[in-house]
Amino acid sequence: MKRARRTKIVATLGPASEDPAVIEALFAAGADVFRINMSHLPRERLSERVATIRSIEQKLKRPIAVLVDLQGPKLRVGRFAADAAMIENGQDFVLDDDPTPGDATRVHLPHPEILSALEPGHAVIVDDGKLRLVVTEVAPGRAVTRVVTGGKISNRKGVSLPDTTIPVAAMTEKDRLDLEAGLAAGADWIAVSFVQRPEDVAEVKAVAQGRALVMAKIEKPQAVTALDAIMAVADGLMVARGDLGVEMPLEQVPGVQKRITRGARRLGKPVVVATQMLESMISAPVPTRAEVSDVATAVYEGADAVMLSAESASGAFPIEAVSTMDRIAQQVERDGIYWSIIAAQRNQPESTASDAIAAAAHQIADTLGLKAVMAWTASGSTALRLARARPDATVIALTPKRETARRLALAWGTHPIVTNDASDIDDMSFRACKFAVRENFAGIGDRVIVVAGLPFGTPGATNLVRIATVTPEHAAKA
Repeated sequence: MKRARRTKIVATLGPASEDPAVIEALFAAGADVFRINMSHLPRERLSERVATIRSIEQKLKRPIAVLVDLQGPKLRVGRFAADAAMIENGQDFVLDDDPTPGDATRVHLPHPEILSALEPGHAVIVDDGKLRLVVTEVAPGRAVTRVVTGGKISNRKGVSLPDTTIPVAAMTEKDRLDLEAGLAAGADWIAVSFVQRPEDVAEVKAVAQGRALVMAKIEKPQAVTALDAIMAVADGLMVARGDLGVEMPLEQVPGVQKRITRGARRLGKPVVVATQMLESMISAPVPTRAEVSDVATAVYEGADAVMLSAESASGAFPIEAVSTMDRIAQQVERDGIYWSIIAAQRNQPESTASDAIAAAAHQIADTLGLKAVMAWTASGSTALRLARARPDATVIALTPKRETARRLALAWGTHPIVTNDASDIDDMSFRACKFAVRENFAGIGDRVIVVAGLPFGTPGATNLVRIATVTPEHAAKA
C-alpha cells in the first residue's frame, strides 16, 4: 500500500478501535503506527492487541509499527472528608504527609519525594491546570501554599510541578512490568513518560537492550531544559503538547515544538507531534479550521509523524479522523511552500561516510528528478540518514529484518520492505529496481538511486551509491 505522503500517522487504539476490522480500516485510511496506551489497557491484554495488529500486517503484507506508551508516575493529592472542597484565591492551603482526609485548609500529598523537593516559589498545579498554588513555606512533611487560582478540588486529582525536579525515576513498578510485557509482545517502539533527565531514557534502553527503540516524551519543563542531552540518548522524540501546556505557559509550547522538531531532525531521529491535533473529532465528523492548521503546521515543520489520541481511541469517528489527517498531510506536501520550508531547514551533513553518501544520494535525486532512493539497510540507520535530509524522493528501505522494517514505518518518507539481503552489488541493483517497479515507484526506463553498505549486513557501514535504470527484465521479475 503505497502512501501518497511522506509524513506518517500514529493512531492510538482504545475502546472505539479495538475491533480487528476497525484496526484494519484505520490502516487502510492512513495509519502507519498504532499506539497502545498502557494508562488504559490492562497488561494482560497487551499481547492480544499486538497479535491483532500482526495478523493485519500479515494479511496486508505491509510492515506496521507498534508503539507501547508507558504510563509513568501519577502524582495525585489524597482524599477529602467530603470527597471535595472549595479553596479560595489568596488563602493558605497545606499539602502534608498526614493521611487524614482533607478539607478546605489541607490535604494529604502521598508523595514524600515531592514534599522533600518543594521550595518556596515553586508552583503546584492541580487538575490539569484548573487550580494553581504557589509554595510559600516548607517544613519536613509539609508545604504551605498560597492559592493563586482557586476552585473545587476533589479526591485524587493530578498534580503537576513545573518548577520542581523530583528525585523519582520515570519508570514505576507498573511501568517495568508493562515494559517487559511490551518487549515480550514484540513492540517496536517504547514511549517513556515523565522524562526529566537523560538517565530516565537510558534506564529504559538498558532494559530494552535493542529489542525495541525508545522514544522520549517531552512533556515537562525539566525535559525542555535538558533537551539536548535527552535527544542525544533517545532513539526518537514525542512532543507531548497536552502536558507541556499544563506545566508551562501555553504561549511557549509552539516554540518548544519547533525546537524539538528541528533538533530531532538535525540528529536524524524520528519526532512525533502529539495531543489534541483533531480534538473536536472526538464528537464531530469534521475538525475545526484551527485544528486543520495545527496539523498542517506540524507537517510543514517536517515532523516525522502526527498523532491521534482520544480521536481514534475513544472518539465517535476514528476512521474519519485518520483519513482527515491523511488528506491534510497530502495537501501540505503538494504545496510548493512546503518544499521551500523543508529545504531551508536542511542541515549540513556530518563528517561521516554515511552522511556523505546520504548527501550525495539526495543531490543526485534532486539533480535527476528521481522519485525513489533504494536503501539496503540492516539496522535502519541508512534509511534514517537519508530521511534526515528530507529528499523529494521516497526512501525505499530494503531490509532482511522485519523488526527494522516495522521501526522504519514511523520515519518520514520511508517505505520499508522486508526481503533477503543482497548477495553482491549486481544482485543489490537488480532487486532494488525490481522492487521499485513492484511498489509502483518506477517504470521501465526510469532511474533509481541504490544506497548500501559493504560488506552487506554491516550496521552503519553505508559507503556505496549507484544509479540504476529499470529495464523490461526488472519489470518482468516484479
